[in-house]
Amino acid sequence: MNINAPIEILLVEDDANDLELALIALKKNKLDINIHVARDGEEALDFLFSRGSQATRGTNAPPPKLILLDLKLPKVTGIEVLKELKNNPLTRPIPVAVMTSSKQPRDMIECYQLGANSYIQKPIDFGHFEQTIKDLGYYWLTVNQSLPPESF
Repeated sequence: MNINAPIEILLVEDDANDLELALIALKKNKLDINIHVARDGEEALDFLFSRGSQATRGTNAPPPKLILLDLKLPKVTGIEVLKELKNNPLTRPIPVAVMTSSKQPRDMIECYQLGANSYIQKPIDFGHFEQTIKDLGYYWLTVNQSLPPESF
């Protein structure tokens, strides 16, 4: 593992505005990060498992240190992505922060039951949204101690 390599993040978001705000907020953390974007659940799974459109990525590619996952996604829902991630021993250790506009308690309960590490309701206000993403990035990328990729 290269300790000088950028931190890998997978941002799974289909809303163009939320995607742009999240990218801006993450980059303001001034961390050495490499943000991969998936605009639907199928693309996210292809990236994580090096299949389909991402088959050339290779199975030896480093896993992301964090996945920011929207729930309401086209093709494959965020719930289905979370279920597949947490049912696979290779991707189970990757922290998943669900970011959603859903206020449904059943969504939150299901996400935590499936193994989500965090559930965040997206703030409507731009300033709050930006601060939430910055705080989230700071915690998961700086404070939290993740398992090293070679232990997966």
